[in-house]
Amino acid sequence: MENNLKIGLFGFGCVGSGLYEVLNQSELIGAKIKTIVVKNKHKKRILPEHHFSYDPNVILLDETINVVVELIDDSKAAYDIVIKALNAGKHVVSANKKLIAEHLDELIDTAKRNNVSFLYEAAVAGSIPVIRNLEEYYNNDSLSAIRGIINGTTNYILTQTDAGATYAEALKTAQELGFAEADPTLDVEGFDARYKLVILIKHAFGVSFEPEEIPVKGVSALRSVDIRYAKERGLRIKLLARAEKISGKLFAVVSPHFVTHDEPTYGVNNEFNAVEVQALFSDRQLFYGKGAGSYPTASAVLSDISALKYDYKYEYRKSVGLKEDLSTGDFEVKVFVGASLDYDLRLLPFVQIDESYRGLEDQYVVGRIKSSDLKDLFEDHQISITLFNEKPITSGDLSQTFVEHEILETI
Repeated sequence: MENNLKIGLFGFGCVGSGLYEVLNQSELIGAKIKTIVVKNKHKKRILPEHHFSYDPNVILLDETINVVVELIDDSKAAYDIVIKALNAGKHVVSANKKLIAEHLDELIDTAKRNNVSFLYEAAVAGSIPVIRNLEEYYNNDSLSAIRGIINGTTNYILTQTDAGATYAEALKTAQELGFAEADPTLDVEGFDARYKLVILIKHAFGVSFEPEEIPVKGVSALRSVDIRYAKERGLRIKLLARAEKISGKLFAVVSPHFVTHDEPTYGVNNEFNAVEVQALFSDRQLFYGKGAGSYPTASAVLSDISALKYDYKYEYRKSVGLKEDLSTGDFEVKVFVGASLDYDLRLLPFVQIDESYRGLEDQYVVGRIKSSDLKDLFEDHQISITLFNEKPITSGDLSQTFVEHEILETI
C-alpha cells in the first residue's frame, strides 16, 4: 500500500473519539483522518461541527480515501457501509462484532474479490491482540481449545457479586461507571460474547458458525444458590466463551462457569478480559488485558491501521487447509442447576446426577447432561445453569462416567 493512509471514519463515539486522539498523538503511522461521518447532528462532541459530515457517500465516493474505519453501533447500517467500501476498493477496519459474526464469510469473500484488507482486531477483547496471534503464531500449532472472559461488563458484575453485592447492585454500579449500557441485554445475556466467540472459532479452527448455533446463557439468571455454592467450595463464577476440539468435533458454548483457584481466569477481575489458548506444542497460554474502553479499543484499531502499511491481510489458512468436519458434536457436560422449591428438577434430562440439595428456600442438582440439551435448558428462565470448567466427555463414554461416579461414592 502507498505510505499515505487517508482515512474515512464512520462514528465518533467512545472508540471513534479515542482513535482520533491516539492517531493525532502517534507520528509513526503516517495516517490521517480526512473525513468523519456521524449520524446525529445534535450530539455534543469534542470537535467543532465543521469537522463532521452526515452523508456516507462523502467517504464512500471519495477516491482519495483508501481506508474506511467503521466504528458505529448499528450493525445493519455498518453492513451497508462495509460492503460498499470493500466493493469500492477501500480497505476496511471494523470493531463491530455483531456485523462480523453475522456476515463473516460474505465479508471475507468481498474483500478477497476486491483485493483489499478487512481487519477487525478490536472486535474481540479490546486491546488484547488475540486474532492476529491466532492467525500467525498458532498457524502451525494444533489448537485444541480456546476459552476466556471476553465481556468486561459481565466480568465486572460477577466480580462485584463475588465480593457480596447483589446482581441488581452490581449492574447499577456498572452502568454508573459506563461499563454497562442503559439496556444491558447484549452483555448480560451473553450475546456479545457469543458474537466474539464466532470470530475466535473462525481464526482458531477455520470453521464458520452462525451465532445461533452456539448455546448461550447470560448472568442475569444467576441465583443466590449459585453464588453460595461457589463460595462454599472456593470457586468463582465467570462468564466463559469456550470452543474445544474433541474427537474431531467441536464443543462451543457461552455461559456462566465455576472456575477453580488454579485456573488462569480465576483472578481476572472487573472489566478486564482474558483469553486462554490451548495447543499441542505450546500448551496453555493466557492473553490478558483491558477488553473495552475508549483508548484500549482504539489502540487495537490503530494496530490494524498500522498493519495496512504493510499490506497485511488475514489469510484464514486454517480454513483453506481444513481437513476435519468440525461440526458440533454431542458431549456430556457437568452442570449445576439451581431453582426455587416449586420447580421439579427431576424432570430435567440428566444423564447422571452426582449431587443434589434441597433447602428451605432453594434447591440444586449437580450432574451431567448432553450438550444437545443445553439450548433448551438455557431458554428455561425458571432455572439457573452454571457449567463446570472441565473437558466434556463424548456422549456414551460409559467408562469415564463410571470412574467419576466411583470417585463420588468414595468421597
